[in-house]
Amino acid sequence: MNVVLFGPPGAGKGTQAKELAKHYQIPHISTGDILRANVRDGTELGKEAKGYMDKGELVPDEVLIGIIKNRLAESDCKPGYLLDGYPRTTPQADALSAILEVIGMPLEVVLDIDVADEELVTRLCGRHMCTCGESYHMKFNPPEKENVCDACGAELYQRDDDKEDVIRQRLDSYKEKTQPLINYYKEKGLLVDIDGTGAIDRVFSDICNILDQYK
Repeated sequence: MNVVLFGPPGAGKGTQAKELAKHYQIPHISTGDILRANVRDGTELGKEAKGYMDKGELVPDEVLIGIIKNRLAESDCKPGYLLDGYPRTTPQADALSAILEVIGMPLEVVLDIDVADEELVTRLCGRHMCTCGESYHMKFNPPEKENVCDACGAELYQRDDDKEDVIRQRLDSYKEKTQPLINYYKEKGLLVDIDGTGAIDRVFSDICNILDQYK
C-alpha cells in the first residue's frame, strides 16, 4: 500500500504513522528524517541540500524529490510506504506523482486526519515542560502537584509555541498551505477523511479499516 498522511499540529499524525508503519510492516518516510540522513551520510543530494541549508534557504523541490525517489527505491519500500511531511504544495504533489508513476509505485490513498480547532488548541495548550526533560499535559497527564515536576520538584513551564495565540497561528498557517493539497487529492479521488477526535486506539482502528482495503 502506498500512502500519504496529512494532519494538523496536535492531530496525532506522528503517533498514528509510527503505529501504522509497525502494523503493516512498511517504512514511515518522513522527509525531514531522510533529508537529515542524506546530509549526515554525505550523499551527492545531501551535499547539495546542505549547501542551501547552511545559507538558511529552503531546499529546492528538485533536490527533495530526488532524495525521496532514492529512498523509495530501497528494498524495504517494495511492500509499500507511508509518506509523512511531503508533499507540502501542489507543484510538489505534481512532481511526486510523476516520479511515482515512473518507478511504478503510484499513490493509492491519501489520509487526512481531521480534528476541530478547539480540540487541537486544548491538546496543544495543555502541554507543560520541565527543565529536567519531563513533559506533562494538564488535562491528560497532569503532575501530582499542580505546576510542579513529579521527577525533580522544579516548576513547570510552557513553551512559547504551546501558547494559544501561537497555536492558532500555526493552525491557520497549516490550513492555508494544506487546503489546496486536500482539494488536489480530492479531485483525484484519493482523499479519505479520518475523524481524529477521540481515543488513539479508535482512530488507529478506523485508519486500519481503510488501509486493509489496499493490502
